[in-house]
Amino acid sequence: MTHLLTAAMPRDAAIALLDLAEDMHQIQDRQVKKLPALRGRTVVNLFFEDSTRTRSSFEIAGKWLSADVINVSGKGSSASKGESLRDTGLTIAAMGVDGVVVRSGSSGAPALLADWIGRPVVNAGDGTHEHPTQALLDAFALRRRIHGDAARGKGLDGVRVAIVGDIAHSRVARSNALLLPALGAEVTLVGPPAFLPPGAGPTRLGVRATTDLDAVIAERPDALMLLRVQLERQTGAVVPSAAEYITGWSLTDERLARLGDEARIMHPGPMNRGLEISSRAADADASTILEQVTAGVSVRMAVLYSLLASDHPSSADGGSR
Repeated sequence: MTHLLTAAMPRDAAIALLDLAEDMHQIQDRQVKKLPALRGRTVVNLFFEDSTRTRSSFEIAGKWLSADVINVSGKGSSASKGESLRDTGLTIAAMGVDGVVVRSGSSGAPALLADWIGRPVVNAGDGTHEHPTQALLDAFALRRRIHGDAARGKGLDGVRVAIVGDIAHSRVARSNALLLPALGAEVTLVGPPAFLPPGAGPTRLGVRATTDLDAVIAERPDALMLLRVQLERQTGAVVPSAAEYITGWSLTDERLARLGDEARIMHPGPMNRGLEISSRAADADASTILEQVTAGVSVRMAVLYSLLASDHPSSADGGSR
């Protein structure tokens, strides 16, 4: 794998990454959480957008693999003085770093950076485009919740996942709509008309789309993934009020009761409790939200190892460039 820019990858490549993350996951039970795999390697986390979970988990992942990790924030870098992404990337590459993890508000920025700098690049979220490691960690957490200790080597065949909320502005939804079906899952996108992208459905994303959350809940999905309502990304569209959104698309206590005990409740975070999800639903036994956070470190360790460990055999280039 040369880069990780998209969640679009063959099933075998996705399962190989998830299985490698299973190996990395075991380190979390150790008293000393450290592997020498990336000793002597330097990774730069280049974040032009605010982040807690993604940035912290990439930093922890790199350090647990013994890499030297440098965090660069767009607000404190030369980019805030007008330097272009290309010049910032070339400057970092000229310092001899081995890999770059980049988050940008501009869709396509990681792919451009990968073309420019000649170093492995990981897309940590680009605009409203994609967030591939989030989709991988979601799949990892869901696979473990379903298969437990027997998860290794398995996909998500026949698992029905409903992704609910601001689909149009969600890079998480887009990456999951690419990855989960490759693993065998059946994905349904749910949201208000203004939050569903034009052409959503089989002709565009290859998955079903609907505005009727209650009908989807009546079908008893295996997992319900709630998305944050991204008010900062709204650009003048006619969007529902908070009260309208809660009435039509929030996982309220009443909907939680109808969802059934077997369904897993997911959220990539950060959550707006009381808007897209009730506190009872977020804290329910069926919730995998904290498991997703834990999975983030394991998955990102697997990605960094795949890209930067010199003795790691190159995997299929699906999902990479």
